[in-house]
Amino acid sequence: MTDYAFPPPDQASIGIAGSRKRYPVHRIYCVGRNFAEHAREMGAEPSKGSPVFFMKPADAVIQNNAIPYPGCTQDLHHEVELVVALGSSLPEHWTAENAMQAVYGYAVGLDLTRRDLQAAAKEKRLPWDTSKGFDASAPISDLIPAAQAGIDADTVLSLHVNGSLRQKGCLGDMIFSVTDILLALSELYILQPGDLVFMGTPSGVAALQKGDHYHAVLQGVAELHGTII
Repeated sequence: MTDYAFPPPDQASIGIAGSRKRYPVHRIYCVGRNFAEHAREMGAEPSKGSPVFFMKPADAVIQNNAIPYPGCTQDLHHEVELVVALGSSLPEHWTAENAMQAVYGYAVGLDLTRRDLQAAAKEKRLPWDTSKGFDASAPISDLIPAAQAGIDADTVLSLHVNGSLRQKGCLGDMIFSVTDILLALSELYILQPGDLVFMGTPSGVAALQKGDHYHAVLQGVAELHGTII
C-alpha cells in the first residue's frame, strides 16, 4: 500500500443511470467552436480544418443541483453540450471504423465559462485556462450507457433558463462528429477509460445570474437541472 504524505482527494466520479456503480473521471476534454452558429457568435468563421481542444480538471464535474457562482467574474456563461464518456474498450489503433467502440455512454452537461476572463485573455493573446477550468465548471447528468442512448444526427440538444429557451441545436449540426473528435484526440493524447469529452455548444450562449434555474436536455437520453447560487 502506498504511503502518501497526506490522504489523497476522493476520486472524481459521476453516476450511471440504472446502476449503483459510479464512473471514475480521468480527464475532461472539451471541443471549441463545434457548431457553426456558435463559432460566428464568438467572432470566428467556422472551419472544417482541425478541431480546437481545451481541458478542465477532472474534479470540475459536479452533480449537485446547486451550482456556486464562481469568483473573479461578472459574466458567467452557459454552454450546453453532449458529453461522450469513454470506457475500457479502447482500440489499440484508432480508426474511423473502430472509434465508436470506445464510447461507454452519453450525458448532457454544461461547459460553464467566465466569459470576461476569456475575453481579456484572448485580447492579450494569453491562455484562457482560468475562464474554463475552475471549480464546479462542468455540471453533468448521470451517464446513460451507449446501448440505451440511441442518439443520432436528429437528436436535439437544448437549454432553458428560468423557463425560457436559450440554446437549441441538433447533433447533426456539429462540424466535427464524435468519430472525428475521438480520432483527433487519439493523435494528441493517450485516451483512457474515464475520459469525458464535451462536444461543443450550439449558439445562444448567454449570462447566468445567481438564482437562475437551468434545464439542459439531450432529447430522449438525459436531463440536467440546477440552480446558480
